[in-house]
Amino acid sequence: MHLAYPAVLAALLFCTGLYGVLARRNAILVLMSVELMLNAVNLNLVAFDVWLRDALHAGQALTLFTIAIAAAEIGIGLAIVLMVYRNRGTSDVDRLRDTAEGHEPASTTPNSPNTPNTQSEVAA
Repeated sequence: MHLAYPAVLAALLFCTGLYGVLARRNAILVLMSVELMLNAVNLNLVAFDVWLRDALHAGQALTLFTIAIAAAEIGIGLAIVLMVYRNRGTSDVDRLRDTAEGHEPASTTPNSPNTPNTQSEVAA
């Protein structure tokens, strides 16, 4: 088997995951994209382990370690996303910038009648 086939597949998977991380707004989809990127790395580790014919199978051992870390990461990440969703009512990454306690989430309408529009209205 040529090394190019799994390497190209891993590159495509990694690019798809990177696009998902950069373009998605939902936190769960971002976590799924990170997992896709980790699976691309695992595919490369196993492919290079087979190609190099390593006697210790270090690539496969590192892949198992990466899978264990990814499982822990997704468990903790989903727990955090669920707690944020319960507290804020959304899992939109763009709306979760203000995470300090005691602050309210940003208003969805920037120019509502109750909010001042200029600095002079704030001072008045």
